[in-house]
Amino acid sequence: MRKDATHIVWDWNGTLFHDIEAVIGATNAAFAEIGLDAITLERYRELYCVPVPRFYERLMGRMPTEAEWLVMDEAFHRHYTEHRVGCGLAEGVDRLLEAWHTAGRSQSILSMYGHDDLIPLVRGLGIESFFLRVQGRTGPSGGSKSAHMVRHLATLESVDPGRTVVIGDAVDDAVAARDAGAYAVLYTGGSHSRRSLETAGVPVVDSLAEAVDVARGATF
Repeated sequence: MRKDATHIVWDWNGTLFHDIEAVIGATNAAFAEIGLDAITLERYRELYCVPVPRFYERLMGRMPTEAEWLVMDEAFHRHYTEHRVGCGLAEGVDRLLEAWHTAGRSQSILSMYGHDDLIPLVRGLGIESFFLRVQGRTGPSGGSKSAHMVRHLATLESVDPGRTVVIGDAVDDAVAARDAGAYAVLYTGGSHSRRSLETAGVPVVDSLAEAVDVARGATF
């Protein structure tokens, strides 16, 4: 990789927004509604994958029906909205965003979280001005990020995918980066275990400060 990456595409949930406890709480509340056993954080991180219905397949031993998936998805998002109230930015995020911006580099957010929920949340946390674009999901939930990433980067006229690093907490972030011609760094503070993240074949770090250091080209 070149040592002059100029753009970061940040994931939101589990990356900039430290909400893994809310995710586990909402997951288990949703599971209780449909008769599934509660899951620990460790097991969640080992099993979680995208598309999300495959995650449920790993838990249930079969792919959920369309009707079951709709019930599960609605229950999760309903409970997540309640649990996320106590969540905030990951440690040091505001300083990292400001430093990258001050250095004359650009950044954006691409999330599979609903767009209409994402925008006011980012704005309310006081970080919106650091980004060229903040983009959430506008279609049905449960899909992959790849096509969204390709479109996201295509809308940023001044951004070269070949000088872009995607920072996220899921293997799907690395897949999306690859499909869009960008690079990826994966962070262990969110939805996946380190062992799971390492299967993506990209750098894996334990803090977002490390992720930004890698994005600068320090270890590529």
